[in-house]
Amino acid sequence: MGEAKLPRTDSSTAAAFEIRGGGYRANIAATGAGLRQLERDGSEGTMALTETWEIGTRPPMSAGLILAPWPNRIRNGHFIFDGIDHQLEITEPAFDNAIHGFVRSRDWSVVNRADDRIELSIDVRLHKGWPYPLGLTVDYALGDDGLTVTHTATNTGAIPAPFGMGFHSYVRAGDFPLDECTLRLSAGTRLPLDERMLPNGGSQAVTGTNYDFTSPRTLRGVALDTPFSALDFDADGRSRHELRAPDGTGTVLWAAREFSWLQAFVADPDAGRSYPGRGRALALEPMTCPPDAFNSGIDQLVLAPGQKWIGRWGMSAVGSPE
Repeated sequence: MGEAKLPRTDSSTAAAFEIRGGGYRANIAATGAGLRQLERDGSEGTMALTETWEIGTRPPMSAGLILAPWPNRIRNGHFIFDGIDHQLEITEPAFDNAIHGFVRSRDWSVVNRADDRIELSIDVRLHKGWPYPLGLTVDYALGDDGLTVTHTATNTGAIPAPFGMGFHSYVRAGDFPLDECTLRLSAGTRLPLDERMLPNGGSQAVTGTNYDFTSPRTLRGVALDTPFSALDFDADGRSRHELRAPDGTGTVLWAAREFSWLQAFVADPDAGRSYPGRGRALALEPMTCPPDAFNSGIDQLVLAPGQKWIGRWGMSAVGSPE
């Protein structure tokens, strides 16, 4: 379908936007450009592929939000780039970290909108310890193959800029409780973290460990807050990760090669981190880099003045009831 050019708006005039296509329906919140809901209609009824939240409330645990210009944490909010020390605001005081960038709680503007897609944009301006202006866009599009999310980042400044991106997506397999579902991850290594959720050593092979989800495993009793890498990309250049219900239905999250990391997190009431209305819930978060990449340099991106970066990921429904 064709796209209509719209004036730039904010959440004061439109808090959320619905798009439909290919039997799917998505709801996008203006604040954080968040994926508030993704569903698919089928012969057995409507199936939820993501967790959701009420418009006008804060997304629980950053559900569905874009994490930029870095995902995850920066140790002590401090990093050195091009020989210059940078001290960011500490936004996770409990662990003395700067977390998830600047755009989660800001209103994004609508650039283009059609029945089956919507594009939003935001400018990353100067912040404490961040002298790097950036322009970000996100395009959500629905089709027969589900949801495709396209991110762009452009260095609008005059000097090179460090960059990273992630997405805090929570997946579900319809209304089945998480503990009745199985998880498969196309990931060969995991990065150990310390009590501050920062890297504590190098990546380790998952084979033969509790972190090996290369074959489907039940999630009953599983605790995860883990960065995975060495992703297995299929011939089409996508890694695929599946959450399946006992009846064979489920959700696949895929990511193109630009997203070479995947953070898996289980919200667990026993750990004081319950997802409202669902209890245990699973986040599968495509990321370009691991935690503290601005200090380790691992998969840190650098954008030259005027340079544009593009990355894609998406979700679709899989299987049919047995």
